[in-house]
Amino acid sequence: MLSERRLEVLRAIVQDYVGTEEPVGSKALTERHKLGVSPATVRNDMAVLEEEGYIAQPHTSAGRIPTDKGYRLFVDRLAGVKPLSTPERRAIHNFLDGAVDLDDVVGRTVRLLAQLTRQVAVVQYPSLTRSTVRHVELLSLAPARLMLVLITDTGRVEQRVVDCPAPFGETSLADLRARLNSRVVGRRFADVPQLVQDLPESFEEAEDRATVSTVLATLLETLVEEHEERLMIGGTANLTRFGHDFP
Repeated sequence: MLSERRLEVLRAIVQDYVGTEEPVGSKALTERHKLGVSPATVRNDMAVLEEEGYIAQPHTSAGRIPTDKGYRLFVDRLAGVKPLSTPERRAIHNFLDGAVDLDDVVGRTVRLLAQLTRQVAVVQYPSLTRSTVRHVELLSLAPARLMLVLITDTGRVEQRVVDCPAPFGETSLADLRARLNSRVVGRRFADVPQLVQDLPESFEEAEDRATVSTVLATLLETLVEEHEERLMIGGTANLTRFGHDFP
């Protein structure tokens, strides 16, 4: 169990190393931080931190750098989260408000994080497997071609073009849209297949039933696609700032 003083030394090492990207020595710590102890005491604390695996000596210099274990302790116990100022919050809102869809939101977010942190930023898309349906829209593109639009509770929008086996009139299209939404809105993706399996049989015309089956097949294909593995990365050029870690 580290003492409060040694935790403060570790905090100072992490802050200095992140700010300068150079190994941190005891003399620099006592000059930059009001630790209230002598350089000899700081050196002793650094020796204990190194023995415990929180810092390491990258080469023969006297400086030390945080290890993964040290960063983990810093994040869990030592890091203070600075509240966003009103101008910062407004700037972020303005930047994200211009987004046109989820892909744009994620792209803007990852760029913003990379700019603010000067690090590599990674954002994972919301998982569709845990999503629910907010709305399903059906639009007529041609007598036998439809546009299916799936909107999720996370704000994600998926669009698919459906080639129908026969022309599908506006009245039938409106009927299908209403029946489909009455069954699936607010329901989890995993529940949708069972909820719509008998929907084609509720239409009288054989041609309409065939088209409904085609639309449902497209919808179900959209639901099972594994979008949860999609990642967006930004700021990879920032890795060049850490040449000693990434030769």
